[in-house]
Amino acid sequence: MSQQRFLSLDVFRGLTVACMILVNNPGSWQFIYPPLGHAHWHGWTPTDMVFPFFLFAVGNAMSFALKKYEALGNAAVLQKIFKRTFLIFIIGLLLNWFPFVRWDGDNLVFKSLSNLRILGVLQRIALCYGIAALLIHYLKPKGALIAAVVLLFGYWGILLAFGQGDPYSLEGNAGLFIDKAILTENHMYRGEGVPFDPEGLLSTMTAIVNVIFGYLAGDYIQRKGKTNATVLRLAAVGAGLIALAYLWNIWFPINKKIWTSSYVLLSVGLALILIAILINLIEIQNWRKGWSFFEVFGKNPLFIFVMSGVLVKVYGLIRPAPGKNFYGWLYETVFQPLAGNMNGSLLFAIFHVLLFWLLGWWMDKKKIYIKV
Repeated sequence: MSQQRFLSLDVFRGLTVACMILVNNPGSWQFIYPPLGHAHWHGWTPTDMVFPFFLFAVGNAMSFALKKYEALGNAAVLQKIFKRTFLIFIIGLLLNWFPFVRWDGDNLVFKSLSNLRILGVLQRIALCYGIAALLIHYLKPKGALIAAVVLLFGYWGILLAFGQGDPYSLEGNAGLFIDKAILTENHMYRGEGVPFDPEGLLSTMTAIVNVIFGYLAGDYIQRKGKTNATVLRLAAVGAGLIALAYLWNIWFPINKKIWTSSYVLLSVGLALILIAILINLIEIQNWRKGWSFFEVFGKNPLFIFVMSGVLVKVYGLIRPAPGKNFYGWLYETVFQPLAGNMNGSLLFAIFHVLLFWLLGWWMDKKKIYIKV
């Protein structure tokens, strides 16, 4: 496995991490350019592609790692899969709880576990990685592809069979009722104004498919080599999946928040086209310079993403003025006066992307690579 094989993957993965930090850290959620916000419900924006691209990258990386695990025997493979799944899930859970205290008026009080959100981005990554790895390990690539198709159609069937009213609505989708029954409302996300988890249990079914397709793409690239023919086939499959996504969208709308099957096809299709472009530019055209910015993010992706979440939580604890946390104070005192509402909010986000690039650059210079 040569260094050349890693560059496109690192750039793709690093691009998704940089974008995750960018869209998660605006100066103000009231002032966001439309492409940097999520679609309200049905439909999509560029931001809606960031998370599925990361899952695709997880699968792509798995296509390299799982082959090494297989040589160690079944027990060793299972141990590595379960250990990684558990660690990523626990890190996500602890990040939800962090910093373990909160402001209650003028006093810091312990954050109760009674309303701790159980799921989240890292937890979804963990579950999707673990289940996809097991499917690929036991069913092999062809069997995993069949499983992916079953998951996509199975999810559609479950929503239709068990949804109430509009099966694709916020209030009527079957995933909401499953999460309420298993997680309970106290442990669910409330960003939509009601208990609803966009990383819910049921929609994890289809998110697994993003990882499986990432694995299949990585496996294909390794077998066929990074050639013009490989690029054309990846791009052609990507275009075909996008066409199928829009066809399916007629009956099953593209929707990130309930991770619909049409949304999976669209996100995988776009990821394949982007991977094809990167392979063409970096490996075939040999444009290997100028990618180090994204490569840095791609070498410690999970650690950098977790640290970006930790910093925001720490901001919430610091009070530079009465009733004002450091996050809002920094935006209103530095970035808003400098560039206005919209541009200041964007500049705030870009500043944090650069801040975590510096962290990644320093780690790379010191040869520090934290893998879970």
